Parts: sequence; C-alpha cells; structure tokens
Amino acid sequence: MKKPEIPSNEVSRLEALHSLNILDTPPEERFDRVTRLAQHMFRVPMALVTLIDANRQWFKSTAGLEGRETPRDTSFCAHAIHDDAVMVVPNALTDPRFADNPNVTGEAHVRFYAGCPLKAPGGARLGTLCIIDRKPRVLDAEDLAALRDLAAIVEDELAALQMAMQDELTKIANRRGFLLTAQQSLALCVRHGLPASLVFLDLDGFKAINDTWGHAEGDLALLTFADQLQKTFRESDIFARIGGDEFAVFLANVTREQAELIFFRFTEELKKRTQEAARGYDIRYSPGIIEYQPGKHGSVDELLAEGDALMYEIKRRRRET
Repeated sequence: MKKPEIPSNEVSRLEALHSLNILDTPPEERFDRVTRLAQHMFRVPMALVTLIDANRQWFKSTAGLEGRETPRDTSFCAHAIHDDAVMVVPNALTDPRFADNPNVTGEAHVRFYAGCPLKAPGGARLGTLCIIDRKPRVLDAEDLAALRDLAAIVEDELAALQMAMQDELTKIANRRGFLLTAQQSLALCVRHGLPASLVFLDLDGFKAINDTWGHAEGDLALLTFADQLQKTFRESDIFARIGGDEFAVFLANVTREQAELIFFRFTEELKKRTQEAARGYDIRYSPGIIEYQPGKHGSVDELLAEGDALMYEIKRRRRET
C-alpha cells in the first residue's frame, strides 16, 4: 500500500479547511442531497463528501456508509487532492497504490473509486466528492462531467458556508462562526477539565475616527485591530468581529489571570503599531474578561453576554475618571 503524500501547500490547505469551521459538525441536508443524488446517478453503494484533515479523512456527508472518519494514511481521497482532475481507480486490486489497502482487503471491499477534488474559494483542495463501488467499473467522459458538476455544487455550498461565518471586511469569523467554533472548543475544555476564558472587546472612540477621518479610515482601523488579533493569539484561540466595532476572543486552557497577561501584551503591540503608523489616532479598546465557571455558565452565549456587560461597566468607569 502506498501512503498518500503530503501536498506542498499543506499548511495553507489546512488553514483553509479549518477556517470553514465545518469539521465535526452534524450532517446537513444541502450536502446529503448531493451524495444521495450521486449514489442514484451512478448506481453505486457509496457516495461521500470527504475532507482531509491533518491525520484523518472526515466525512461531511455519507450515503451508504456508516461512521464519520477514517485514517488519512489509508484514504483514497488523500491521494485525489494532489490534482485537479477526477481520480479514477477502475479496480483497486490491480492498482499497486491500493491493492493491499485495508479498505480493499477488509469489510469495505472497495474495488472502484472515483473522487473529484473539492476546492475552497481560495483554490486549496480540501477533500473530494467521491463514489465507491464493490465491483470494478469504468467511467466515460459524460460520467466524469456529471461528477464534476455535482462536485461544483458542493463547492458552492462550502463557499456559502464560509461567507455565512466570515466577516466580510476583516475576513475573520463573524458572530455566527464564533459561537459555533467557540462552543465546540468550550465543550472540549469541559470534557478534559481545562480552564477557558472569553474576552469581549469594544473599540473606544471609534465613532470619532469615522467622523474625523472618514469611514474608509474607520475600516482600516478595524482591519488593523483584526490583524493584530491574528498576530498575537495562538492557532487554537478563536477570535471574531461580532458586530460593528465589537470583537470577541475565546481562549482554551487559559485562566482569567493568564488572559489578562496576554491582553497586556496585545495592548502594547497594538499601541506600538498605531504609533508607528502615525495616522493621527490611537486604536484603543475596553475589554470584558470572563473565566468559564461550570456551575454558572451553560454556553458561550452566556459568557459573551457577561463579557459584554463587564466591558460596558469598565467603559463607564473610564468615562467617569
């Protein structure tokens, strides 16, 4: 068996995949509709929407297959993402890459495979729409065109999903994307007994920037703030623009005290950056830092509401001093 090679753009490819916040999410009809159609059109026992993560192949949609993931090392689809063309394996038993693959020799009894790569809006190949049969077969040009057409539908849904969870200006998560991803991270912290903190951020004097320098400059201030968030925080931290001049950050395995130290560093870096830019204003903000308490907080929504309230109390105190 030949293990799939790692694509040369693996780091950016995984970043594109993870930015969709789609891994480990429940089945959705918009994807299931496509796999059912592929199963029917090609008269195959299995049709899948697969996404290739760092160490696994995860299924967003399955028609005719139970389970949600398999190891990447034995994945046919991990081979298919190396090229834009549809990868077709007419008979896995005669293909040296797959003849002794456990998916071929085991209960799955895979013989035929065809996978069309699925591209993210930026072009990275994330996984495939694939069809699988337990007997050898071939596809003609018309079949290949039909599979590509179905894959294009999946790509459109992935693009729509990204737009629904991404802030249009800053390209970081929006409120919907933040709540979905942070809730998953919080559940992981709860399961493993780890601390977690949420920070609600509101820019100070943002209206004055818009009124004095114009909305284009206001947009630049928001972009600068979002970019500094990306530069400061870990890959595992979740940050978003949740509306207007409001942002939020969820920090897994971080206590309130640790979060305060992190934001001290963030403030210093942001101050240095705005001073060097010399655009006539500083980008300042008020934070509301909340540490998750099991008996008090039931969801990220509750943490966000408490962080919002604390942030406004801090902002009020600053105005009175």
